[in-house]
Amino acid sequence: MREIVIGGAQMGPIQKAESRTEVVARMLALLDQAAGAGCDLVVYPELALTTFFPRYWMDDASEIDAWFEAEMPNDATRPLFDRARAHGIAITFGYAEKTPEGRHFNTSILTDRAGAVVGKYRKVHLPGHSEYDPDRAFQHLEKRYFEPGDLGFPVWRNLDAWMGMCICNDRRWPEVYREMGLQGVELVMLGYNTPSVNSQNGAEGLKERLYHSELSMTAGAYQNATWVVGVAKAGDEDGHPLMAGSIIVDPNGYVVARAQTEGDELIVHACDMDACTFGKTTIFDFARHRRIEHYGRITSQTGVVLPE
Repeated sequence: MREIVIGGAQMGPIQKAESRTEVVARMLALLDQAAGAGCDLVVYPELALTTFFPRYWMDDASEIDAWFEAEMPNDATRPLFDRARAHGIAITFGYAEKTPEGRHFNTSILTDRAGAVVGKYRKVHLPGHSEYDPDRAFQHLEKRYFEPGDLGFPVWRNLDAWMGMCICNDRRWPEVYREMGLQGVELVMLGYNTPSVNSQNGAEGLKERLYHSELSMTAGAYQNATWVVGVAKAGDEDGHPLMAGSIIVDPNGYVVARAQTEGDELIVHACDMDACTFGKTTIFDFARHRRIEHYGRITSQTGVVLPE
C-alpha cells in the first residue's frame, strides 16, 4: 500500500483589504491542523494568497501587479514553507505569478516534505473575458490579467506517487485529465475560486454550479483511474459569493471526503495510490484500448466545424 494522507485545506473568503500576512496565518492554522491529523500532503486553493481579484476592472499596471508574486517563496509566504518543512508535510497552493520577464500567470506550485518546490503548473484554460463587459452581473477578467499557461500538464514523482496539477476552469476540460493520465498520474490536485452564480446566467446558481464542479472532477478521476483533490476558496468576498464544495475523489469516481462549510476547513482522507492500479490495467488500460487514429480532431481544431 502506498498511502498518502491528504488534507484539502479549503479557505473561506479573503477580503480585498486582507494582507498576505493575515492570509498566511490562516494557512498556517490549517497546516497545523493537518499535522495533527497525520497529513502527508496539504492542498490549498487557487489564488490562495488574495481575494479573487479578476472580478475587478483595473487598467493601472502597478495596481494590477500588486496582486502578483515576483518570487516564491517570498517574505510573506516563507513562514508557510518553514512550517511545512518542520511538519514534514508537502504542500501545493495557487497564486498570481509575475515572472522576471514581466509575464503574468495563474500558477500553482508543489513542494516535497522538505519544502523544496518540485513542480509548477500555470493555468491553461482561462475563463471569462479581457475587456469590461457591462452585460455581466460582475466581471471575470482572467483573460485580461493572465496569459494562458505555457508549461503543459506535467506530472512529478513526489511522496512515491505520480502527481499532477490543474487550476479551476481546467477541471471542466477532459483533455486535462487525459494528458496527465497518459503520464500515469495517480493524484490530480486542483484549487478553484468559482462564483456561486453564473455572471451571464442568473438562473444558474449554487446548486447547479456545485453539481457541474463535482461532475467534472468525479468523471476525470474515474476515466483516468486517479485520485482527484479539488479545494475551494469560498464564501462572501466583499459581496461576491464563491462556492465551496471541496472534495476528495477516489480512482473509481466516488467522493470520499467533502467540506461541510464555506469557511476555513480541513478535509482529510488516507489515499492509497495503489487503488489506481485496477482501473489503469483493465477498462482504462490505454495501451490496449485507445484508438488514436480516430481522435485527430481533438488536436487539429478548436471550435466546432459542422460536417458539410
